[in-house]
Amino acid sequence: MLTIDEIRAAYRDHINAGFLSVLSFMDMGEAEVRADGCYVTDSRGRRFLDFLGGYGVCNFGHRHPRIVERVHRQLDLMPLSCRLLLSEPTAELAAKLAAIAPAGLAHVFFCNSGTEAVEGALKLARASTKRPNVVYTTNAFHGKTFGSLSVTGREKYRAPFAPLLAGFVEVPYGDAAAVEAAIDEHTAAVIVEPIQGEGGIIVPPAGYLRDVRRITAEKGVLLILDEIQTGMGRTGTNFASEAEGVLPDMMTLAKALGGGVMPIGAVLGTAQVFAPLEENPLLHTSTFGGNPLACAAGCAAVDVLLDEKLALNAAKMGARLLPALKELAAKHPSLIRDVRGRGLMVGLDFVDQDASEVFIASILRREMIVAFALNNPGVIRLEPPLIVTEAEIDLALDKVAGALAETDAVVASLADA
Repeated sequence: MLTIDEIRAAYRDHINAGFLSVLSFMDMGEAEVRADGCYVTDSRGRRFLDFLGGYGVCNFGHRHPRIVERVHRQLDLMPLSCRLLLSEPTAELAAKLAAIAPAGLAHVFFCNSGTEAVEGALKLARASTKRPNVVYTTNAFHGKTFGSLSVTGREKYRAPFAPLLAGFVEVPYGDAAAVEAAIDEHTAAVIVEPIQGEGGIIVPPAGYLRDVRRITAEKGVLLILDEIQTGMGRTGTNFASEAEGVLPDMMTLAKALGGGVMPIGAVLGTAQVFAPLEENPLLHTSTFGGNPLACAAGCAAVDVLLDEKLALNAAKMGARLLPALKELAAKHPSLIRDVRGRGLMVGLDFVDQDASEVFIASILRREMIVAFALNNPGVIRLEPPLIVTEAEIDLALDKVAGALAETDAVVASLADA
């Protein structure tokens, strides 16, 4: 086994020295050693309450026993596919997803990550409509490969790789009229998150998704819903789009789909969208996509989601967390301008980004893991596993209260200096 100094040296010399510097500055330059449920233990023996959950990966907690057992069983049988025979776990997961997805999304393409799922959806949109353009929203986050980055709305991540794909049109999030104005005869699809995650946990106005669905249907344009972060129970329903009863043409999944054990992504779509793959089955493929090990994890994840009623628990625990956070925020009006979210997808919107950085350092010292939103670093996100208990919610609230009090004092002292 490597020592912690050897691990740090490998990060410094071979992986990402900048990332190591950031973690070390926050006193997080230790190695993760073990994780169970809602907790992560590091090489110093600190046991952190995890309210980030791998940026939405660990909806089922760390090492959920049913998911781990199913993966162990598959590992002993066949972890990867020979690709020239049918795979039972792949077939099982496809059927399970089609059964719980919005009506009409009966076809599935499996890949390995969220950005690959978005790439697949964009390719299918162009192939099935024979049109090139895509409408996306400001501050959207759909991934960092070229196609996904072309519909990701933060210039910090886009500029170093310009020029990106042509024909992609940006409109404000939450503005259905802007979507309608951006659609023309060259538009293949509109891609949108039901709630923006990396944009800062932005919940759109009521009726927004329904309006976008109506507009796209009227104009013969596909609607792609990115549920990579909002899906699998996170917002209090299996998929966030259920809150408005919206039926998209495609939906992308990843993150929690692998049960916190395996990486996997998926594109779900209608028969019309998947028609190009019927005509040419090798038009879009993935060497590891739909592999038996990842699909076994996905099957167990869907079973746990339904059997343990985790979407319902997300709604219940969110109803405990969100109002309490708003009460805490009201005590620190100079720090926090808003608290928002749905279910267990919650954001603390700080007035000043420097204050949010002080808060993160303070709450990490209290052994609780949170992070900022990639496209909006002034927003601190709380996305605990959906298995979280009332006691753990209350423990988190105590830690947040302490961190806010310390942050307020630090910011005040800096202002007086």
